[in-house]
Amino acid sequence: MKREVYKINAENRVLGRLASEIAILLQGKNKPDFEPHSDMGGVVFVENADKIKVTGRKAEQKKYYRHSGYPGGIKETPFKKSFEKDPSHVLVKAVFGMLPKNKLRSKRIKRLKFK
Repeated sequence: MKREVYKINAENRVLGRLASEIAILLQGKNKPDFEPHSDMGGVVFVENADKIKVTGRKAEQKKYYRHSGYPGGIKETPFKKSFEKDPSHVLVKAVFGMLPKNKLRSKRIKRLKFK
């Protein structure tokens, strides 16, 4: 099966709106023969991920959490620090949260590439 290739320029785009657009392309919901149980989405290449914008005070207030599994093992990373370290990570987290929570999610997120 040949997958479509989509190129998106993220310059001056709002994070959430861009992430929802990418999630639709990765699922294949833009196609007329979409089926939720089959993986028919395309490959999405994002360029200028370091120029994504966020609205409001999210740059100062938003935090990402992860847990080690041990008691008291919760870690938090501020948006600003995470964005400075790897801007693509912020977009991947946003798109990953917008994909359906099923067995196809990990396969779909692997088709999100950065230039």
